[in-house]
This record gives sequence, C-alpha cells and structure tokens, in this order.
Amino acid sequence: MNVERSRPEDFLELVERAKRGRLKIYIGPAAGVGKTYQMLEEAHILKKRGVDVVLGFIETHDRPETEALVEGLECIPRQRFEYRGVVVEEMDLDAVLARRPQVAIVDELPHTNVPGCRNKKRYQDVLELLDAGINVICAMNVQHLESLNDVVKQTTDVVVRETVPDSFLRQADQVVNLDLAVEDLLERLRAGKIYSEDKVAWALEHFFKAENLSILREIALREVAENIDRSVSAHSPADEASRRAAASGRVMVCMSSYPPHGATLLRRGSRMAGRLNTDWFAVYVETPHEAPTRIDAEAQRHLLDNIEKARQLGAEVVRLRAKDPVPALLEFARSHGVGHIIIGRSQQPWWRQLLSRSIMLRLVKEADGFDIHIVSFENEEERL
Repeated sequence: MNVERSRPEDFLELVERAKRGRLKIYIGPAAGVGKTYQMLEEAHILKKRGVDVVLGFIETHDRPETEALVEGLECIPRQRFEYRGVVVEEMDLDAVLARRPQVAIVDELPHTNVPGCRNKKRYQDVLELLDAGINVICAMNVQHLESLNDVVKQTTDVVVRETVPDSFLRQADQVVNLDLAVEDLLERLRAGKIYSEDKVAWALEHFFKAENLSILREIALREVAENIDRSVSAHSPADEASRRAAASGRVMVCMSSYPPHGATLLRRGSRMAGRLNTDWFAVYVETPHEAPTRIDAEAQRHLLDNIEKARQLGAEVVRLRAKDPVPALLEFARSHGVGHIIIGRSQQPWWRQLLSRSIMLRLVKEADGFDIHIVSFENEEERL
C-alpha cells in the first residue's frame, strides 16, 4: 500500500494554525483499499497527541478489522429518518456542529442524503463543518469525482451516479492516495474482507474486473499527482512571464441553451483546465429568441442545471447577450486570455451545417489564434 503525504503530524500542523477548518481527503481506486481503516488509525494517533477528534460518520461495512478500530473513539450518534417506510441513518450535522471538535472524521463523502436533511449531499455537510472552523478528514473513491464521470464510463463501462464536484477536491489541504496492487485487492475481495461472501462472485463479474481496477488505479494515481502539482504551482512564486503564459492559456466551454451533452462538455473543460492549472469559463450567449421570456421551460431547466454544474466544477459562468454568438464568443475569449475553446460536435448532417453556417464550423474558420477542441459524443449516454 502506497500512502502519499499521509503523516498525521503534517495534518496536525495545519490544524493548529487554522481559522477555517482544514480538509484532508483519502482517495483510492475502489472499495477495500483501506480508506476508512486509515482514517480511523489516524484518528487514534491524533487522539494520543491530545487532539479532540470525533467520528462524525463512519461506515465499517461489517469488516471486523475496521470495526475494532472504532473502539476507543467518540462517535456522534446518527440521525434517524423514516423515508418510504424505511428507517435511514445519516450523519447528525447539527450534533457535530454543537459538539465542535477539533477534527471530525467523515466517511462515504459522495453519499446523497435522504430527503429531509438540510443538505442534499454529504460533501455539503462537510463544507458546513469547515465553515464552522472544524477540521475534517474524509474519504472517497476516485470514480466519484464529477469531471471523471465520462472517462470512467467510457473506459470501464461503469456508471457512477453519486459524484463530488472537482471544486471540493481543490479545497483540500492534503490529498492522500491509498494505492493497493490489483492482485492484492482481488485477494482481499475473495477472502471476504470487502463484501460478504454472497456478493463476491457478482463483484468479480462486474465492477471488480482486473482491467477495471487497473484503469481506476491509474486514474487515482494521476489525479493525486495532478492535485499535488496544482498545489505546488499555487504556492510557488511565479515570474511575470509564467503568469502571462498561464493567463493566456485559459479554457472556455461554449454552452447552448439546451445542449444534449452539456455536462460532458463541462467535465471536459474542467479536466483540461486542471491539467493546464489555469482558470476556465463556461460561456452562454443569449440570443434574442432565447430570452428568458421566450425560451421554453424545459430548455430553461437544462440551462440552469448546467450552469449549476459548471459552478460546481469550478468554472466562472458568463452569460453574454448578442444577436450572433460567434463574434461575442471570440471577443470574450480574446479579452480574457483564453487559449482553448471547447465546443460540441454538431449532430446535424454536414450539408445542413454548411447551409445553416453552424456555430461549430464558423468557430473553426474564424477563431484564429485559438486551439479549438471539438468534442464528439458518439455512442455516449448523457446523464444530465
């Protein structure tokens, strides 16, 4: 098991000088690599060093080794909700806020809370804890990162429905990768250390295929490495030339009022901006026939959903008003240091695009000085 930047004393140094809560995230390629176990071990170490640490929410999945580590740690009782005739237990956010520990351990970060909770997602609960000055150690699998949603589906054929926005990961003060060899992980699965025996065969035939785990492991390693690079760049002094270079390489995603693949474009923009360590924009041009009083309700809903998703992914959302989208987009790009323009491939036949002078073709022809990235959506199922 390879643990990067994982010394508890490093996090303790951040805790001691923090005003807003500090955030540490354990990330791994799959269930069973030891994220919860590692968090509990760190909680015991912090407690021995005199830190007031509590378990805000821990899910042991009935694993004996993990359950044994819960002993000796203060655990905030869960809040119980009745939903559709079933009792569901969630983290009691108000109880953790009232208890106000120095450090709270929060598991299952991508979890969607049951209706009735104040926040829709658990990562939003964590943001409240951080805003209250409570330091948080939490965990997630890499496939739950929002911008990787399409990549994971295309490479592993696994559909991930619960996600965490990239903007949350970028707030982390420490990101720790828990890396376990595929063979070792499969051995743990077969030994019943991840799921109960009745679920092992199904897991081996679906998510826990060796090729899937290898791909996810590579993605996790790359994501943590890129996160470290971004962190180092953000805290390193830069000369004027490098600052200009970064500013001139910004990314712009072109949105439309009712894009069938808008979420995919936004994820692509987030990934590109992350690799380039630069800012990015999601730009929508409102033409006269798309004014709020004229656009239909369904298109308006999709547009608002995509605007919210863009913000979650870390974009600056810009709404322009113009009769012709292309000059407006290019004028904005030139004035804001954009170097990369992302647009979706038109689904119209080529001859119809030529007759209608499609925005995609016009951008390719008129966007001198920019790199144009045309995203194809062939054989893709979009989950807006």
